[in-house]
Amino acid sequence: MSPAKDQVLDRRGPNRGDQRRKALLGALDELLREDTFAAINVRDIALRAEVTRSAFYFYFENKAIAVAALCDEMYQEAFTAGTELLSAEGAPEDRIRRTMAGLFDAWTKHRHVFRAMLDARDADRTVRELWDQDRESFVPQVASMIEQERAAGHAPDGPDAALLATVLLELNDRALERLSRGSASVPAEALLDTLVTVWLRTIYGSCP
Repeated sequence: MSPAKDQVLDRRGPNRGDQRRKALLGALDELLREDTFAAINVRDIALRAEVTRSAFYFYFENKAIAVAALCDEMYQEAFTAGTELLSAEGAPEDRIRRTMAGLFDAWTKHRHVFRAMLDARDADRTVRELWDQDRESFVPQVASMIEQERAAGHAPDGPDAALLATVLLELNDRALERLSRGSASVPAEALLDTLVTVWLRTIYGSCP
């Protein structure tokens, strides 16, 4: 986590040993499994965590920022999955599939948090900026993989690697958003397979 992001997600600074913060995030996680972001308020969170409302605001600016802090665990898991792209082990399809599978596993585990994060992103400009920063943090990994594959002669030259990586990552975001909000008409497994195909054809295929 960058220092700026760290400060937004925890107003106290670098100290992470406080049990009250963990209790608040644990309470928020429980409540989001039971209800929507819009239906939960700070009083609910503080009551479940058995702390005061003022204690909540000691750690978080508002409910949306608390959701962003909770979502950070999912981000770390997704970022770890992204390292598979730079691994030299396995064929390109295997590496991309492992990365996508890791992303979908993290989404499945934290689906309720991801759904709340979408609502928090829509409601709070700071969360929206954090969301964009998180997605953009994956761009160097993907762009580096594309450039390595091109340099090795495994992939054809094409658009700027960073721009291509940005478009592919936005496609992932959109797919998970549709799944989270129940607007996807296909199962998650089929969507994962389709994304893998799009990534492979975009990076390794050629235009007619």
